[in-house]
Amino acid sequence: MYKYLLIVLLPLTLLAQSDMKCEAGKCSGGKEIPQKENTQKHVETKEQPIIKREHQKPTIEQLFNVKTVQVKEITVAKEQVNYGYIVAQDSLKVDVTAWYSGFVKELYADTRYKQVTKGEPLVKVYSPEVYKAKQDYLNSINYNKRTPMPEMLESSRTKLRLLGVDEKEIEEIKRKEKADEFTTIYAPMNGWIFKKEINQGSSFNANKRLFQIVNLKSVWMEVKLFQNELKMLDKLDNFTVKIKGIEKVYEAKKSLLYPMLNPKEATATLRLEIDNKNGVLQPGMYAKVHASATSKSRIVIPRTAAIRKSGRWYAFLATEFKGEYEPIQIELKPLDNQYYEVIKGLHTGDNIVNNALFMMDSDAQINSIY
Repeated sequence: MYKYLLIVLLPLTLLAQSDMKCEAGKCSGGKEIPQKENTQKHVETKEQPIIKREHQKPTIEQLFNVKTVQVKEITVAKEQVNYGYIVAQDSLKVDVTAWYSGFVKELYADTRYKQVTKGEPLVKVYSPEVYKAKQDYLNSINYNKRTPMPEMLESSRTKLRLLGVDEKEIEEIKRKEKADEFTTIYAPMNGWIFKKEINQGSSFNANKRLFQIVNLKSVWMEVKLFQNELKMLDKLDNFTVKIKGIEKVYEAKKSLLYPMLNPKEATATLRLEIDNKNGVLQPGMYAKVHASATSKSRIVIPRTAAIRKSGRWYAFLATEFKGEYEPIQIELKPLDNQYYEVIKGLHTGDNIVNNALFMMDSDAQINSIY
């Protein structure tokens, strides 16, 4: 009896398993069967209207608090900052040289960097050659009194001038009718003694330099320029010199661009001339010069408002839709450490993103907008 009961129940069990597989999407043979349609009704949703924009350009949607700035026009001069040193002018250096040999009797300018004035005695010397010329002049004066010979008198006087004897001493011989064996050398101009090459009791030969006097009423500044800065030099007209520790700002004049470069530094040297009547500027001072061109109007944007990618400059222009910004390609030139000058792509009054460019750039790259 149980045997017949198993025969009846086994097909029913297999049939139930087959129906379960079919409901799961497979028949008993493992083949896919179409799913039954879901008879459950869908919940109707109200569709939002779609806003169509004509000629829509790719934009970036930014939900952060983005700051914008207006493109503006300012009157500014192109400025360049360089550095250099104050040096003495060659034309204001004088070598005091003896045109004869002799010995130092008394040294008045006995230290370097002593300030002297024109006509001040520097040294008293004895020279046999000069003393003989003085005696010849004195004899000519005495002889001319008995027998007028102005040519001989003038010749002996000229010889003293050519030896460098001061005009005051020549007149003293004529006035006193006596020749002094010592000769005084006087300062030919105001200035500072930068070089002193004799001492008390020294001997010297003809044409030997005894002193070098430098006048600092006007000085040079030698400015170092890199090669890429030379192209702007013709446009730079105004030069102001600032020196650390000195409050006064000096105006300078462009004098000369030296016709050679320093091969070790690849720099050229520009010479500026500075009025130094007050004598504050001294050779060796380190100075900064601000050079600027003539002022003109320029369209500018802050440096933080531009971003460079693949060799091109971009800015993010605010659109009419709040929170959306359009990346546009622009052309720029560096103006200073704060602004770029706009050559092409933007106009005065345009609103562009001024901050968080890293977010803009990330969003734009993710969406392949530029």
